[in-house]
Amino acid sequence: MRGFFAIGAEGISKPMNLGNLMRSAHAFGASFVFTIDAHKKLDAPGSDTSNSPIHIPYYHWQTIADMALPQNCKLVGVELLDEAVDLPSFRHPLQAAYVLGPERGSLSSQMVQKCDHIIKIPTSFCINVATAGAIIMYDRIKTIGRFSQPPVSASGKPVELKPHLHGTPPIRTASD
Repeated sequence: MRGFFAIGAEGISKPMNLGNLMRSAHAFGASFVFTIDAHKKLDAPGSDTSNSPIHIPYYHWQTIADMALPQNCKLVGVELLDEAVDLPSFRHPLQAAYVLGPERGSLSSQMVQKCDHIIKIPTSFCINVATAGAIIMYDRIKTIGRFSQPPVSASGKPVELKPHLHGTPPIRTASD
């Protein structure tokens, strides 16, 4: 997989949702997980059976101004807004941090303004924050990862991938 990604939530308040999001992030290979303005009672993630904090970093930022993303990392907001790009039509940046809204609300207007992109999962209504995060990460892996093409019909077999060829290194001469 090329590039890196992180996933987080603004204003998250439920330990089980944070735990599920962290476990999914660990499973999908996230570089780190983050929260912004998490509820004060949220002291530890719940239901994280993979113990992801020992495997991937977790950052908690109090405010949007405190966020410190890696250089060239694009912030991608996930929100049901009319102007948002539908996830199936979105080209994921190679270096991205995805931010989801809280369980009972939306991304703040300040966060929306800070985002480089706003995307939405084409659903009729909002879904659970951890489920939304898993869908975003799955779509990223599916579209950026190196997988064989699906068959033309349901009874067909996937098209086998050709081996990746690195090629020979270029040899430069004094005349180059």
